[in-house]
Amino acid sequence: MPTPWRLAAFAALLALAAPAHAIGQTTCVAFKSASATFPVVSAGRAAPIFLADDDWPGVQRAAQDFAADIERVTGVKPSLANRTATATAKASNAIIVGTLGRSALVDAVVNNTGLDVSSVQGNWEAFLAKEVKNPLPGIDSAYVLIGADKRGTIFSMYDHSEQFGVSPWYWWADVPTTKHSELFVTSSGCSHGSPSVKYRGIFLNDEQPALQNWAMEKFTNGTGAALTGSPFNHLFYTKLYELLLRLKANYLWPAQWSSAFAVDDHLNQVFADWYGIAMGTSHEEPMTRSTPVEWNLFGTGPWDYGVNADAIYNFWVNGTERAAPYENVYTMGMRGAGDLPLSEGENIQLLEKVISDQRGILSNVFNTSDVTTIPQMWCLYKEVEGFYDDGMRVPDDITLLWTDDNWGNIRRFPTVAERNRTGGAGVYYHFDYVGDPRDFKWITSTQISKTYEEMSLAIDREATRIWIVNVGDLKPYEMDIEFFITYGWNSSIWDRNNVASFVNSWAEREFDMSAKDAATVSDILANVTRFNARRKPELLNSTVYSLVNYREAETMLSEWQSLNATATKLFDSVSADKQGAFFQLVLHPVQASATLATMWIFAGINNLRASQARLSANGFKDSVEALFEADYALEEQYHSILGGKWDHMMDQTHVGYVYWQQPMQNSMPAVTKVQAKKQALPGPMRIVPEGTLGAWPGDNMNDCAAMYSCGPPTLTLDPFVPFGNRFVDVGAAGPAPFAFSVSSNVSWLTIEPSSGSVSPSSPETRVFISVDWSKVTGVEFANINFVANATGQPTSAQNAFFVANKTAVPAGFKGFVEGDGGISIEAAHTSRNTTVAGITWVELPGYGRTLSGITPWPRGGNELNFTAGTGPHVEYDFMLFNTIGSAGNVTVHTQVAPTLNNYDPTRPVALAVSVDGIAPVTTYFFPAAAPGSLPPQWDGTDGFVANSFIDVPNNFSLAPGPHTLKVWMVEPTVVVQKIIIDTGGVRQSYLGPPESIRV
Repeated sequence: MPTPWRLAAFAALLALAAPAHAIGQTTCVAFKSASATFPVVSAGRAAPIFLADDDWPGVQRAAQDFAADIERVTGVKPSLANRTATATAKASNAIIVGTLGRSALVDAVVNNTGLDVSSVQGNWEAFLAKEVKNPLPGIDSAYVLIGADKRGTIFSMYDHSEQFGVSPWYWWADVPTTKHSELFVTSSGCSHGSPSVKYRGIFLNDEQPALQNWAMEKFTNGTGAALTGSPFNHLFYTKLYELLLRLKANYLWPAQWSSAFAVDDHLNQVFADWYGIAMGTSHEEPMTRSTPVEWNLFGTGPWDYGVNADAIYNFWVNGTERAAPYENVYTMGMRGAGDLPLSEGENIQLLEKVISDQRGILSNVFNTSDVTTIPQMWCLYKEVEGFYDDGMRVPDDITLLWTDDNWGNIRRFPTVAERNRTGGAGVYYHFDYVGDPRDFKWITSTQISKTYEEMSLAIDREATRIWIVNVGDLKPYEMDIEFFITYGWNSSIWDRNNVASFVNSWAEREFDMSAKDAATVSDILANVTRFNARRKPELLNSTVYSLVNYREAETMLSEWQSLNATATKLFDSVSADKQGAFFQLVLHPVQASATLATMWIFAGINNLRASQARLSANGFKDSVEALFEADYALEEQYHSILGGKWDHMMDQTHVGYVYWQQPMQNSMPAVTKVQAKKQALPGPMRIVPEGTLGAWPGDNMNDCAAMYSCGPPTLTLDPFVPFGNRFVDVGAAGPAPFAFSVSSNVSWLTIEPSSGSVSPSSPETRVFISVDWSKVTGVEFANINFVANATGQPTSAQNAFFVANKTAVPAGFKGFVEGDGGISIEAAHTSRNTTVAGITWVELPGYGRTLSGITPWPRGGNELNFTAGTGPHVEYDFMLFNTIGSAGNVTVHTQVAPTLNNYDPTRPVALAVSVDGIAPVTTYFFPAAAPGSLPPQWDGTDGFVANSFIDVPNNFSLAPGPHTLKVWMVEPTVVVQKIIIDTGGVRQSYLGPPESIRV
């Protein structure tokens, strides 16, 4: 249930602390004086900040934030003034900020001191900062922040602000600033070269109902823009521009579906350029015009260049003229109306004419015969990628923006030849999506480990000109957004083994936490995103997780409960001023996700138990109803915190999907109520063994194939079942309380408890049955008797059979051992790993549905693939006792991530599997599809992306005994998560059997 929100006044904490730092960057900030430090604020005095009046307006504006940030930390606000290089006003210490070649003040400092700026000069968005002596007349010492260009200077200030302790999310997630009375920077300062990715940004998309309703309330008088009704005016966007720059992003696709960026508020474009944001438009909005909104307002005729070229051409001319004074990346090409595919008549030749005409517009508007210096991109989304694969080409200076499949699996990267294009390549990625097989837009459901794996491929393949990510309503994807941008800012510092430390550093910064508590936050968020990524919350139903096999649903409930308890305990421990941020960034995603997942599982248990005539079904019905209300209570809680600052931000519906589109209202899962006052026909007692949908005594369609007059149930156990026991639920079948006893005819069974009572107020007791294996030889059988005595009723009895199958591992064997009819192996738990040609299988920690994934590494640059049986491979030793139907057959299921053929469209993704000396079997597991499309197996509520894995089965003929499984690299980008060897007893479940015992 939701933890009550406790409001408290923000407390000012004045204390010395270890230096904060920008995540992943070098540290040049301290909170007490030391040798070789420069005082920003000391003894209540702040060093003044000087700029030149000829510097960029965006630099002047950001300097105001910089001064305000120093005041946020220290309570002392530095003076901020323009100064000339020849002024003689004295200042023993000063901070000088400016852009190389633009600021006369900074240029004078460089000339006067001989400061080496070669690491910055001419480098996109680079900066340096350090102390220099006698930089200008009257100044003894200055700490200079010098940018190579406008954003380089802006980033230098925000980088220092973050190190001072001002989170980029101080406004957007209410992260408080830890106070310090003293603030210093090291004399050697900080620096950063050009970022790994040139344009790094976000796309506000599918912004109704949450973001739009929130912005309408907070930034308008309730009416929105005159022509569109949109609330996204300059008051909204300037808040967003500042956030982007603090994150070191520089690029934005604005909200589009009921908005028109340049029409809603004429200051939107002005302020974007002033702040320093390069604007773009989405994949389906050419030439800086919002489509379909602006076309519906100002266009005439159909959105079809084949029949209405003149009107569309003029529409684009007007948009380009409107945007020309400002910094933009122009979207080229076109899609059909409303982000639909182009109509059948609009073919490659027509689309090539579209782009040629658009280039002509740029040439005319900018009065140049060389448009190659004007940033342009062509987004190869869905059928447009198909046009490219079919041979369509655009001029080399246009950036090719490759896309994912909308679910985080990038479809294509540049080939070696394509990497020579002057316009380079980029990636359009998704944290939020509307479309088949189902929307996901409510809560965070993307694993950082997955984002890293895919975007590191983009780094390897040099798709680094543009990175843009669809973030829907912006919140609640705060941490995901920051990682995406941070990785694009400097990819060199992150690798597969340290990427999880990003979350630790983020938690330390946001909540001023100890390393121990930050690690706990990292675990919390890794688990909530893992659980939500297994199956998006919008795709949950009451039977996703098995209600009867491998204790899967119960394990999920336990994991959610544990996660919720840990997050709540940590929330209670943080100071009151940090609880607002902690609720938004950590606690709410956990509680909201746990509430939803628990509700769905409880609905499944309710319906199952009702089908089994168990009175306890009613308690689960009541719980589902309570959780449905708790789901809304959490929404209201989010909307009420901090005086209602984030009202509407959780308006998104998320329960009751019936097709891909969001439901118009949340609707509770279907539940069933049994008649509590009436006894079930078979008597007062229900017996339900583990692993069955049936129930005894009496008839149940799941008791046997005949569905009536079925015999007693049978339970089996062997020594290598991971749980080590079986259970039987003894439940009430109506209003009559009863006492029960359980006994067996053998001494090697342990029954706990062996007696108990059941009543309407306590309608279930779970009886665990285990085996003393020292008393069992081979296969032995037992009879178990359940006897119930209810007052005034005949004795009720039910027997069950129990089979104990004692298996043993030969001396000296090491590996996984068959238990419960199969072997389950986490892919990272190899017996051996063989490197070939410098490529080896490595673990991607935290990746995927259960533990992690493994993938061939390195993956790019060398273009290597292998014939099955010749490449890098991993081995798994395992022991078999049985085969399917004792016929000598087993099925090996290799579970891989739904990664795409993104290295080379002519080389489909594949792997090979072999056992012992059997020749490797190669499987091309991602079916072929037409250019620009995906195979039918990708789609649907039980497809590849809905389930977050692809099953690759291979059949082998094997005898009982020890064996070795080998998984071979054939192509790169394969990620193996889990291996399941079915010897005949593997049962249906979503995550597969828990990992087998390894000796």
